[in-house]
Amino acid sequence: MPRPHRSRLVRGFFLVGGVACIALGMAGLVLPVLPTTPFMLLAALCFARASPKLHRWLLGSRTFGPMIHEWQRHRAIPWRTKLTAIALMSVTMAGSIVFFVRPWPLQAALFLLGLVLAIWLYRIPSRDRR
Repeated sequence: MPRPHRSRLVRGFFLVGGVACIALGMAGLVLPVLPTTPFMLLAALCFARASPKLHRWLLGSRTFGPMIHEWQRHRAIPWRTKLTAIALMSVTMAGSIVFFVRPWPLQAALFLLGLVLAIWLYRIPSRDRR
């Protein structure tokens, strides 16, 4: 586990970044457009460099702690979390392409971005799937 940064100013920046990531991650729980997992992983990273107390608090969370431990120890994402993220991202991207984005080049770019992200996410290991 990384130690807190020596500079008080840098620790302050990490603390603000961690709190912002927690806020975005919590918004991601109710908004299908925002992913929760990456923001919680970033919050854990920021808190590890800013405040051991907040880092322990986040790792002790029943909701986010196991996911963060899994990523820190094994660089893996649980299978169910991965599939849920890909499904929600696909629905959101499809809705954006069909209802909100008009020019076909932008629709194609959004489709390709979604496809690349889904493939990348799918390729991240899952230890709980055999």
